[in-house]
Amino acid sequence: MANSSVVPSAYLQGQIPAVPEWLNKGDNAWQMVSAALVGMQGMPGLVILYAGLVKKKWALNSAFMALFAFAAVMPCWVLWAYKMSFGEKLLPFWGKAGLAVSQDYLILQTVLPSTRYKNITALTPLYPTATMVFFQYAFAAVTVILLAGSVLGRMSIRAWMAFVPLWITFSYTVGAYSVWGGGFLFQWGVMDYSGGYVVHLASGAAGFTAAYWVGPRSREDRDEFPPNNLLLAIAGAGILWMGWTGFNGGDPFAANVDSSMAVLNTHICAATSLLVWTCWDVLFFKKPSVIGAIQGMITGLVCITPGAGLVQGWAALVMGIASGTIPWYTMMVLSKKLPFLQKVDDTLGVFHTHAVAGTLGGALTGLFAHPNLSSMFLTVPNSKGSFYGGKGGVQFWKQLVGAAFIIGWNVVATSIILNVIRLIIPLRMTDEEIEIGDDAAHGEEAYALQGQGRREKFTQNGNRNAQIELEEP
Repeated sequence: MANSSVVPSAYLQGQIPAVPEWLNKGDNAWQMVSAALVGMQGMPGLVILYAGLVKKKWALNSAFMALFAFAAVMPCWVLWAYKMSFGEKLLPFWGKAGLAVSQDYLILQTVLPSTRYKNITALTPLYPTATMVFFQYAFAAVTVILLAGSVLGRMSIRAWMAFVPLWITFSYTVGAYSVWGGGFLFQWGVMDYSGGYVVHLASGAAGFTAAYWVGPRSREDRDEFPPNNLLLAIAGAGILWMGWTGFNGGDPFAANVDSSMAVLNTHICAATSLLVWTCWDVLFFKKPSVIGAIQGMITGLVCITPGAGLVQGWAALVMGIASGTIPWYTMMVLSKKLPFLQKVDDTLGVFHTHAVAGTLGGALTGLFAHPNLSSMFLTVPNSKGSFYGGKGGVQFWKQLVGAAFIIGWNVVATSIILNVIRLIIPLRMTDEEIEIGDDAAHGEEAYALQGQGRREKFTQNGNRNAQIELEEP
């Protein structure tokens, strides 16, 4: 008969190395679940969203660009990029590179050393560093996948493979450290609860810049680019939406009151934005658009992200109305009038859904951030939106300056990275590869609805061979 007085080791506290006294099991569990939800936004969420939204001949290439980025970020993250984002200070906008793979480092309590503010100690969540490393990896991976949405349908996969680690190293880490990791924008009091600037504004600005340097899709693709599977796209969008529960709900670094507020506000804003975007579509185009509903959902999620746990529910509603209106206007109206928006071929409109919506959300957070909610999350004391006091609306202007820095850094860094890469690797596929699509890029196709089992042989120089072989099933 088992001895009922023996307590399983998993339930012991402070008596064994696996359960130290500082560990809060609830916080640790929620943080790992949140990390998994954010990771699922990238893989499979954005993978299948991209696969469904693009033209049939680009379904596989688009999905693979997202899949590759999700994997490629991980070794960069644990070998040097995590500490560049959340480690000791190197420069006011950059942390010191270092390894995050040692047992001695990963099992210790999480400490974000650069988040000290005057006499306030650094942030020390109640779980091991391994949890924080994985949680923040998911954000970094999603960011570069979002960026990919601007260059689908023509960027060379080899150039993309070189771009991902360079961009994570020289662009993403700077924004993450400056705003979240204790850098100068953090110390100055710029508010970005969960990545409106670090993730969305960065991916939108960098994606638009990348689209400029890579060049446009073929004229045929720009004129006619019908989604090949909207049901698949809706499934990907659904994963993205529900995954945002962890994206925003995990950023207090604890399972607390503020995380609950962040989750509710996230869904209030997303639902409102989707409905408002759909209403504008019906008003101007006489019918609702599924793609429009997805875009409205995304802009709502992006807009609330910088203020998810900092604003009240009524403010989330207002932000949803704004995010369903202003990005709709820039995408549907301004993009057809302004020459620079017409010149740059941003395949999935990442500039509008992420850069515009992220900037809008950051600015509105600077207005609506409630003092009591801000004090639950922000290290900098007396943080509050301009509607609640502050000389000359100082927080609003801080938010705009923070946005300007993120935009400027990403434009410059992305431009330098791509111009260095193109000295070695062409940024674009050849015209022939762009005409063919997936089969030329990968030797595979997403759909084999006709002639299943057929495989076209290619010669070593990539040209089609007239012989077609029927393979045995």
